Amino acid sequence: MKAKAVLIAVAMLTVLGGITVANMHGQQRRGSRPLPASVQLTEAEENHILYMREEEKLARDVYLTLYELWGAEIFANISESEQRHMDALKNLVTRHELIDTGTNDAVGEFANPDFADLYDQLVMDGSESLEAALGRGVYIEDLDITDLERALKETSMRAVERVFQNLLNGSYNHLDPFQEALGADGTECPAQLGLGDCTCQADQKCDTKGQNNRGAGNDRDQDGNGARQGGNGRR
Repeated sequence: MKAKAVLIAVAMLTVLGGITVANMHGQQRRGSRPLPASVQLTEAEENHILYMREEEKLARDVYLTLYELWGAEIFANISESEQRHMDALKNLVTRHELIDTGTNDAVGEFANPDFADLYDQLVMDGSESLEAALGRGVYIEDLDITDLERALKETSMRAVERVFQNLLNGSYNHLDPFQEALGADGTECPAQLGLGDCTCQADQKCDTKGQNNRGAGNDRDQDGNGARQGGNGRR
């Protein structure tokens, strides 16, 4: 009788053990299950997200440096916008568990050596005169527009497309004040630069006494959302 009871107990433990092991395997499978196909990025999308994250940092870093050099508020304002663009891309990196290449936030430091070289070149060119610095702003925004348009052609995920489109809108909004400032005549600092009464000479920082225009060059975007809406709602 005792032997029979022992056999029954052993059998029950075996069954329970088998159920526990099966549950553990099920949990492991669920834990390692890949993301649904609807939210998986293609290799091209991953590359564009990581690339544009550093390209937006390039813009921010150059503008911060040129602001320190020339004191023109247009660079300070647009650099703040570029930071929001970086943050929007960082959200995509986190959401899709990508390896973030933009963890070093120091100005002029990049994981991609091409961006480091380009930063040095743009700062060197922009140090010649305020006009040259504004021209570097046009170059950067044109570069962003070209690369974002390419990225948009190679994504089918709506969330990624929305971020890229917002950044593209922002780049167009940044381009306008740079072009307007370059269109000003003479050597007097354009009012939209946020500078006081000064003369902008090469190798001479403008006297910024009395400056009060913090709105110069502000593209009015929030978290990468440009004021322009062209191209949205394609889907």
